[in-house]
Amino acid sequence: QVRLVESGGGSVQAGGSLRLSCAASGSTFNNYCMGWFRQAPGKEREGVAAIDSDGFLSYIDSVKGRFTISKDNAKNTLFLQMNSLKPEDTAMYYCAADPDVLDGLGTVEYRYWGQGTQVTVSS
Repeated sequence: QVRLVESGGGSVQAGGSLRLSCAASGSTFNNYCMGWFRQAPGKEREGVAAIDSDGFLSYIDSVKGRFTISKDNAKNTLFLQMNSLKPEDTAMYYCAADPDVLDGLGTVEYRYWGQGTQVTVSS
């Protein structure tokens, strides 16, 4: 099965940037749909950005224009570039993957998950 390991989280001030990485192993990376999700304390997990096997991108409205999802197939790595960060972006960020996803931002769609990386944005 697929193993996912996130990295790149940290603490930044509002307006700053972070780049999250997700290293994948154990299966065919190119044929998987992959996404980034986040969960803040007391809140439900929400889809942030996703990219399917055909390269179709999807973003939650609140991050459009600020976040960019991409992947490097040669390195089996998924990225999330986060710019103009806001305090409301503070959450644990998770990488997820699935061989067949219909709704890229749907949490139930994904069967493989990483352990998460914390992102904290101060005002």
